[in-house]
Amino acid sequence: MNSSYVTKPFPLTTDDGQASLGVLFSRGAERKAVFIMHPREFVLTHYLVPDVLDAGWACWVQAPRAIGNDLRLEHEIALHDVAAGMRELRALGFETIVLLGNSGGAGLFSFYNQQSLLSAEKRITHTPGGRPTKLQAAELPVADGVALVSPHPGQGILLMNSLDPSVTDELDPFSRDPALDPFDSVNGFNQPPESSAYPPEFRVRYRKAQRDRVARIDKLAREAIERRQEARARNKSASNRTDKLFASHGPIFQVWRTDADLRCWDLSLDPSDRLVGSLWGGDPALSNLGTIGFGRLVTPESWLSTWSGLSSNASLEKCASSIEQPTLIIAYTGDNCVFPGDVREIYESIRITKKIICSVRGNHHGQALKEGETPGQVLAGRHISDWLRSTFK
Repeated sequence: MNSSYVTKPFPLTTDDGQASLGVLFSRGAERKAVFIMHPREFVLTHYLVPDVLDAGWACWVQAPRAIGNDLRLEHEIALHDVAAGMRELRALGFETIVLLGNSGGAGLFSFYNQQSLLSAEKRITHTPGGRPTKLQAAELPVADGVALVSPHPGQGILLMNSLDPSVTDELDPFSRDPALDPFDSVNGFNQPPESSAYPPEFRVRYRKAQRDRVARIDKLAREAIERRQEARARNKSASNRTDKLFASHGPIFQVWRTDADLRCWDLSLDPSDRLVGSLWGGDPALSNLGTIGFGRLVTPESWLSTWSGLSSNASLEKCASSIEQPTLIIAYTGDNCVFPGDVREIYESIRITKKIICSVRGNHHGQALKEGETPGQVLAGRHISDWLRSTFK
């Protein structure tokens, strides 16, 4: 990459009064920009920035309001962060803006795009937890294109597919129904690096049980919110110390055993170039019961809005069909987080005809699958550059 570019930070204030930060990479005089953002991470050093610049575009990378901490992440509220960046880019004179959603950024940007294309009165009024979104009064500039790189179906669907449904008690991480245990050899599990082989009947019961577990946690989350709302209502009419405590209490709870997607351990399911193991490695004893993993620590509100595969609005299943701009999808063939079937469903749900899908060898982060191979990040960058140049002339 030619190194003659300028990096400039832009402090932002959202419509709901929160602070964010956008960073513009530019060589000067560009009128086209790619917008990169993730709902939980500040991807300032994203590997596609150089390729965007080499294509003759500026690149805007934005931080979410709560970096590295999604305890209170409600995707409806996070749309205000995206909107602040979009407004700043338009104010800076950028005539063409492409939203580039990588991994979890795909769900965020697809959701933003859906809401931005709606008239104000049709936008979502409340989060799944009941909080007013204030989207009706927000200015949500519409993007001109959408690029999705290693896009999983949304954080809620991702987690639901990864939940260990053998958990029988949410307060006990060791509770187990042996008939649903994905890491029991009786059910088809083999120790990595050998692939497991789960029988069809087990897979059917397993998927249903995963949905059932999400529904149970949804119920617990809604009950916690309802108790707090009832305490607040009582607190308005009486000076009761207990009600005051309950009215201000923001419960935090743990969701254990969230790394158990059968496709990670059984390579015959939705085959690809991936190795046995999940995004977190090849030892499910560590990733399923350890401190790493998705959605480990949540509030009732963040669970319902972000991590619930049943209640979250930020899913490609719900939002991809709204995309009406030119779209590029890049999938990595060795991805342990996004599987070929997921990508096909996303691509098919986009109704416009001006859409392209590309597959390149690499893991979820675009790293090479074998020593000596061209990294997927490099190949993805070429696709991005070519698509930007040919689509937005």
